Amino acid sequence: MAQTSLGGNPVNLVGDLPAVGSSAPSFTLTKADLTDITPADLAGQRVVLNIFPSLDTKTCAMSVRKFNELASGLDNTTVLCVSADLPFAQARFCGAEGLTNVVTASTFRGGFTSYGVAMADGKMSGLMARAVVVLDEGGKVLYNQLVPSVGDEPDYDAAVAALG
Repeated sequence: MAQTSLGGNPVNLVGDLPAVGSSAPSFTLTKADLTDITPADLAGQRVVLNIFPSLDTKTCAMSVRKFNELASGLDNTTVLCVSADLPFAQARFCGAEGLTNVVTASTFRGGFTSYGVAMADGKMSGLMARAVVVLDEGGKVLYNQLVPSVGDEPDYDAAVAALG
């Protein structure tokens, strides 16, 4: 079981991130229009999973803005921003911010348990820890990062570099 921290306090996670070189676990997330998105929908594309607790936090919002900026220069790549926020809130945030280069996906229906990022305890129990997982066109994990503290930003440069 992996750990992160929140406000200096350790937080246990349910499992571990998928290992570099492994096939990415399947998932079923919910897009803004309430339809499902699965790895099959992303087949043939490189995927950056930007995973975070909630858009209602400063660092989470910054990560979505930054990945939106980076996504504009990434060929054949979908940046999927994953949180437990309701799809309506995700769409409202991206609409208000003018963010059109990322796809938001909600865990509110479940379907994202095999990525090892659900916080098992602490104040934000049930939400996702901050992490990035980069996949190649065939769904193989190229890069992963569990951010040591939920309040810190991910390593954007390393995530993009993993795409080659």
